[in-house]
Amino acid sequence: MMAISDLNVLLKNMSPELNEGQYVFVSLPLNSDVPWSQTIAAIREQEGWSIVLEVSLAQRLGFASDYLCSWITLNVNSDLAAIGLTAAFSTALGQAGISCNVVAGKQHDHIFVPSHQAQLAMECLSQLQRSS
Repeated sequence: MMAISDLNVLLKNMSPELNEGQYVFVSLPLNSDVPWSQTIAAIREQEGWSIVLEVSLAQRLGFASDYLCSWITLNVNSDLAAIGLTAAFSTALGQAGISCNVVAGKQHDHIFVPSHQAQLAMECLSQLQRSS
């Protein structure tokens, strides 16, 4: 499947999907035993690993976190070099008072929003898609 870079096409076809479950961001030292096969996203920072895990797994492993979030996937194959998609959806969410943390995968963009605002975030993203 060819990656899309045209902003209008991306917005019209982004098809946001709310993934089941609740998630947390946790920080771990670089030498930690990270459960890679169950990790949703990860980035290596100077201070250690920042990883996203399903909340019950993080709790079972004793990992602390203070940000309970929901995971939304934009089901459009966005080009990593595309310009404006992140700005468009983060602006729409910000105008609705919803924070978002974005992880770009090779195929799709993934947005983590506060769990208590997940449905409102889906409504905002769907409205953005319809109005494009």
